[in-house]
Amino acid sequence: MNHVLRKSLVLAGALLAACLGSNALSAEKVAVEKVAAEQVAADRVAVDPVAAEVEGAMLVARLKALRPDIPVERVMPTPLPGIVALQLGGGTTFYGTADGRYLFAGDMYELTETDLVSVADVARMEERHTLLAEVDPATMVIFKATAERKAVINVFTDVDCGYCQKLHKDVPQLNAMGIEVRYLGYPRAGVGSESYDRIVSAWCSSDPNDALTRVKAGETIPAATCDNAIAAHYGLGRQIGISGTPAIVLEDGRLLPGYLPALELAKAIGVATDAPSGG
Repeated sequence: MNHVLRKSLVLAGALLAACLGSNALSAEKVAVEKVAAEQVAADRVAVDPVAAEVEGAMLVARLKALRPDIPVERVMPTPLPGIVALQLGGGTTFYGTADGRYLFAGDMYELTETDLVSVADVARMEERHTLLAEVDPATMVIFKATAERKAVINVFTDVDCGYCQKLHKDVPQLNAMGIEVRYLGYPRAGVGSESYDRIVSAWCSSDPNDALTRVKAGETIPAATCDNAIAAHYGLGRQIGISGTPAIVLEDGRLLPGYLPALELAKAIGVATDAPSGG
């Protein structure tokens, strides 16, 4: 990798970190990222994943010989000749040279015409789409659209997260605009924590929708246990690269790691915003 490209990537990372300092996003930024991600995804279509596996075989072999504890799940292509991506467990991605000499951690960004786009995140869109399609909706707490359904969003949520509580207040408005909200439990403190127990109590209530609304409003709900998928949801979230809440995964696999007000969220996912406000 030449000096100019390396300098560009460092600058890109710094700028992106500054832009994402808040957990609240802007609809304009999400819309721009969508276009940019589509451009990067289109560029990747011509890259053969099987060829990437072959190209990265030496790198993987050397890494396993030196650090067998590093869980390489798969090898993915990148837009750069001679550079492959190694997807690890928990959403981490390493990059390395195909000759097995160099390995570097961090993210790689493409400087498109409109934005800085994470190469790893684009590659994970299809994986998120596939994995979420395999989740049984019966294991989620679903707030159905009250108008004709136009979109579905999957939200990894924590009951003690301020922005999660803020987003939940917008759910009636989202439902009125035809957006179905599907909640998956993601206690940031981990399985077995107090937050985990509160989420389980909501999921195991006789009326999970009401219980989740009440606990997010700060109320104390009766403790309850049952067979539930919270631990599985948490594991899935970690697998697809979620580290904070709310994390909104769209139907195409795009991840919105933060809060957007209802009208801006609807705009970002392409739903008309002429519905009356609510909630």
